[in-house]
Amino acid sequence: MSTRLDKPWIDLNEAAVRSLPGQLGVYQLSEPNGTIFYIGYAGGRTLFGLRSELERWLKERSGKPAQFRYEVNMQYISRHQELLMLHVADHGELPLANTDVNPHRLGRLHPG
Repeated sequence: MSTRLDKPWIDLNEAAVRSLPGQLGVYQLSEPNGTIFYIGYAGGRTLFGLRSELERWLKERSGKPAQFRYEVNMQYISRHQELLMLHVADHGELPLANTDVNPHRLGRLHPG
């Protein structure tokens, strides 16, 4: 399994979100140009898993285009941190909307 989340992007719209599983996992949100602006997870306290998380973002974006990709994963907290560390390794900073994450509490990855 690749460390990176390399699945294809899906347009963030009602039909796509409605078809999502109600499972735990991680997801990335990006602008239409592919710039990732948020990396999140659907954890044990999320009512309908990935579907609920992305419904929330669909409402928050209210018509602004975005895309997402996701991975069903029971180790969602570890995987979330791994994706954040990869983003910092690649771009030098967290995604813009990840203001809830303290970058000093993340480990460091040096992907090859």
